[in-house]
Amino acid sequence: MKIAVTGKGGVGKTFIAGTLAGQYAAAGNKTIAIDADTSPNLALTLGMTEADLEKIIPIAENTSIIEEKTKTDYPGVFKLIFTVDDIIKNQSVQTPCGVSLLVMGTVQSMGSGCACPAYSVIRNLIGHLITESDEVIILDMEAGIEHLGRGTAEHVDVMLIVTDAHQASLVTAERIARLAREGGIPRIALVANRVRGEESSTRISDMASPLHIPVATVIPYDEEILDAGVRGLSPVHLDTPATRAITDLLNWIEGTRKS
Repeated sequence: MKIAVTGKGGVGKTFIAGTLAGQYAAAGNKTIAIDADTSPNLALTLGMTEADLEKIIPIAENTSIIEEKTKTDYPGVFKLIFTVDDIIKNQSVQTPCGVSLLVMGTVQSMGSGCACPAYSVIRNLIGHLITESDEVIILDMEAGIEHLGRGTAEHVDVMLIVTDAHQASLVTAERIARLAREGGIPRIALVANRVRGEESSTRISDMASPLHIPVATVIPYDEEILDAGVRGLSPVHLDTPATRAITDLLNWIEGTRKS
């Protein structure tokens, strides 16, 4: 099962991706979480400390890997196809909740050159995991729609588009949904997050209805989750209305998988 979690920045996709990954791991699944956000902090949601996070070298910033995989004898020319099994084996880190984590990191130019080699490594890495692995793989995508243009979410089984009731979030979610459908992603669903009352829920369902996209779960506004974030606590093992709604999301995903 390969799941991409996306949405506008600030809608809570990392909380949802991390908690969902933790719940899959707790259920006995071999789970890999990929932090593909350009501002990575999925590690914190999965229970790692800031000190742990600082020790992780994102794939996009690991110049030795990028050069090893893409360098040729010709200046300005790099390889597009190469094996990535060793990256998966050697670069993933184990988190306290039992999820293996890979951090993509911000794609930056190396020296004065272009970012193409780093993009190539990331596309091959994610492509390998998406097309060949049978584990539960959860991708916390970068905010917005740019990742769809890069093709980093191709061939996923499910795309979860997280949104709240704010107009800007709904507009971004609609754009993502249309692009995902055009890209042939088989299952697309909205995840309504931080919902306060019937009006917010209705705004989200009204946006989803003409697109014929289901709302997989409604996650209520949850002060306990906000307090955990302030205190630096991982939400993965908390039992709150929001985390229980993510359990409902997991059940929805598994139900569509079997149908």
